Amino acid sequence: MSDLYDTHEQGERVKSWLRENGSAIVMGLVLAFGLMFGFKQWQAWETSKRQQASAEYQVMASLIKDNNMGEAVSNYEVLKSDYPKSAYTSMAAMMMAKSRLIAGQLDLAASDLEFAMQNAKPETVKIIARERLARLKLSQGDTDAASKLLDESPSTIGFEALFAEIRGDIYLAKGETEMAINSYQEALDTLEEGVGNRQFLEIKIQALSTTIADNADIDTDAGGGEM
Repeated sequence: MSDLYDTHEQGERVKSWLRENGSAIVMGLVLAFGLMFGFKQWQAWETSKRQQASAEYQVMASLIKDNNMGEAVSNYEVLKSDYPKSAYTSMAAMMMAKSRLIAGQLDLAASDLEFAMQNAKPETVKIIARERLARLKLSQGDTDAASKLLDESPSTIGFEALFAEIRGDIYLAKGETEMAINSYQEALDTLEEGVGNRQFLEIKIQALSTTIADNADIDTDAGGGEM
C-alpha cells in the first residue's frame, strides 16, 4: 500500500513540476528546432553562394581562355563585389593577375595580387600572392616595395627558398653582388629535393662568383699597372 502512495506522490510531483516548468520545456524545444532549421537554412545559403561563385569563376576562366578579357573582367568584378571571401574569387584574382601580366598591364596585375593577398583562402594563397607581387614590384624597379612585401609576410613556412631567391634578385638589382650570392645560397640550402629549379640557382651563384673574381683580377691588374 505504501508503494502505491509513493508512486501516486511521485506522479503528483511530476505533474506539479511540469505545470511549473512546462512552458520552459516547450520554449526550449521550439528554440532547438528553430536553431536546427536556421542552421540548415544557413547551410543551404552557403552552398548556393559557393555554387554561384563557382559558376562565375568557370565563366571567367572560359572567357580568359578565349582571350575575351573585356567580358572576363565583368565576371571578375562580380566575384569581387558579391563573393570577396570565396576561394573561387581568390583563384580568379590570381588568374586575372597572370593574364594582365602577360598583356603588360602591370599596375592592374599588381592590384589583383593585392586583392588576393588581403582576401585569399586558404592562407597559403595569400603568401603566393605576396611572393608574386614582390617579383612584380621588383620587375618595375621598386626594390623597396619588394623588400617590404617579403619582410611583412606573416609566414614563410614552405616558401623559404622562394623568398630567399627573391631577396637575392633584389640585392642583385641594387648592385650588392655578395649579398645576392648569400641569398641564392640560402635558397639553395633550403630548397627541398625535387622542388624548384636547383640548377638555375647554381648557375646564378656561379655566374656572380665568376663576376666577382673577374672584377678582382681587373682591380689587381689595374693596381699593378699604376705601380
